[in-house]
Amino acid sequence: MDRREKAVELKHNGHNCCQAVLCAFAEELPLAEEDLNRIGAAYGVGMGCMEATCGALCAAEIILGIEKYEGRPILRDAAALHKAFTEKCGASICKDLKGRDTGVALCECDDCVRNAVSILEEQT
Repeated sequence: MDRREKAVELKHNGHNCCQAVLCAFAEELPLAEEDLNRIGAAYGVGMGCMEATCGALCAAEIILGIEKYEGRPILRDAAALHKAFTEKCGASICKDLKGRDTGVALCECDDCVRNAVSILEEQT
């Protein structure tokens, strides 16, 4: 099973979108899976309220920092990841992705999770 589908499976088995993406990369990260679950616990449903950044994107940004940080900010890398996610999914804010106010979803959670994993794999 590829990492994208592993992340979706995790999401369907008790993880929020952020935790699912984080834990899909668990084998390569220097943190225990329980720590990754703790880190991602508050980032589900757009930081708990649908008003903020998608949890899957948050996870990708966290992993980007873990993998690329070398003593100085990685803002260009972070901006590129955000831009790629927004282009692929149509937005970066949970309520917009889910179509809460419009009734038209731009990107379902499973696809946000898949896209976050794919984009991160391409950029790291």
